Amino acid sequence: MTYQEEEQVRLRRQGSKQAIALAMQGRWREAVAVNKSLIESFPSDVDAYNRLGRAYIELGEYSQAREAYQRAVEIAPYNTIAKKNLRRLAHLAETPVSSEGDSHKVEPQHFIEETGKAGVVDLHHLALPEILARMVAGDKVYLKIDGSSLIVENGRGEYLGQVVPKHGQRLIRLMEGGNKYAAAILSSTEDKVSVIIREVYQDPSQVGWPSFPPKGVEGLRPYISDRIIRRELEYEEALPTEPGYTIIGGEEGESLPEESPDTGEEAETEE
Repeated sequence: MTYQEEEQVRLRRQGSKQAIALAMQGRWREAVAVNKSLIESFPSDVDAYNRLGRAYIELGEYSQAREAYQRAVEIAPYNTIAKKNLRRLAHLAETPVSSEGDSHKVEPQHFIEETGKAGVVDLHHLALPEILARMVAGDKVYLKIDGSSLIVENGRGEYLGQVVPKHGQRLIRLMEGGNKYAAAILSSTEDKVSVIIREVYQDPSQVGWPSFPPKGVEGLRPYISDRIIRRELEYEEALPTEPGYTIIGGEEGESLPEESPDTGEEAETEE
């Protein structure tokens, strides 16, 4: 590789890191400028077009987002990120927002904690596609008890889906006992939504009752680190999931089977 080629690689890598850092900070207008600059220098940079599309989505400028993703598909026809987002954009109407977007983001390292404190769950009974289309990785969401169900809402108070009862019922008991939780979107498509939940406060009455107990492990899922969540936030790549939920922390994540997550309690039946 010649010196000029090495310099081009260095500049591209530097620009990409800057664009990703701006996205992580929610500085979407600046992210647009950096990705456009990269594209001027590297017209076939598919990743830059995908990042540009993501920034435009966050700003509510959906026609520009479509153009960016369409260009990515022209360069790389099988690019799954661009194609997924074009499907998402089909459900979105043009709704300009503030210069830094209108969604509340959660720093990924906020969820990397000791084993049993944080976990990934898939939602069921999902909301309409036009609502889910507005949700992207990193968006802060909220847990709400609705009777015997634990539902997830976005910052606008819109229903997104339910935590499966076998896990939701345990979290409900802990919440009613005084525990508090933070949650964010890990990945979202029109037919699948994964949410990462973290215990942020444990009531003294709940000591000894982990929010995500490592019981009945049938297999291991690759360790979920902040790097994976950062990649999800930036590139929106759906993580493979197994039945149950994934515990975050330690040296590896654990996927639990579809059975009662309780430790030493009578198994619950799904309604």
